Amino acid sequence: MDKLLNLLDKLGIKYQNHEHPPLYTVEDIKKYDINIPRPHCKNLLLKDEKKNLFLIVTLVDKTINLKIVQEKIGSKRLSFASKEILKEVFDLEPGSVTPFGIMNDKENLVTVVLDKEMMDTDYVNFHPLTNTATITITPNDLQKFLNNYQNKKIIRQTLL
Repeated sequence: MDKLLNLLDKLGIKYQNHEHPPLYTVEDIKKYDINIPRPHCKNLLLKDEKKNLFLIVTLVDKTINLKIVQEKIGSKRLSFASKEILKEVFDLEPGSVTPFGIMNDKENLVTVVLDKEMMDTDYVNFHPLTNTATITITPNDLQKFLNNYQNKKIIRQTLL
């Protein structure tokens, strides 16, 4: 987490760091009364039939239909990536998936798909490589962070 926070500082990205008990699921977020600005976000690491990887980043309450998403991103047979792929590519454990994990994708395997509706909000919240904290930043600063990795593919898409 320190490496990430140092990078955010270096990039001039303002953030709020909220420490809390480990949160593994969307339901865990709702279970604890944590004072974090809304909206909360969720991240889905998916793979397709050609073994391409996609990180879908959207609002926590948004229902994602994989058939619609795969059409919108030009992919086929999307399914959830295994915890082994998550560890290998992002060096993360289940429950800690985050767009910040892109900094660990050394082989540039993941395409990040940012939900347009989420990017039109005032703030977004993500785990900072661990599920015992949440970072609040603006969508523009999320884009700035991702742009730091010019070799990554980023798609901004309406997911429904």
